[in-house]
Amino acid sequence: MTSSHRNRGHKEMRRAVRLRKQRSEKWQREGERPVWRNLSMIGALGWLIVTPTLLGVLLGRWLDRVFETGILFSGALILLGVVIGSYLAWQRINKE
Repeated sequence: MTSSHRNRGHKEMRRAVRLRKQRSEKWQREGERPVWRNLSMIGALGWLIVTPTLLGVLLGRWLDRVFETGILFSGALILLGVVIGSYLAWQRINKE
């Protein structure tokens, strides 16, 4: 292992420890989040995943009908919608 890999590993570890400490301090200051806020986060995450997936379904079905390709576009765009939705949900979770 080279020194640059070790340095990068140390930087990542320091960042993770700092983030954990900040979250712990915030929790001690503010306490646990209310149940309603957790429920609203679950709902928002659901919509973040479902919306791009449904858009993929609609666009894929339309393209399949226009080009008479069976389910080629539907399958690809559903998968793309799930990937985009999961990425958006991941970003939202990391922001909280």
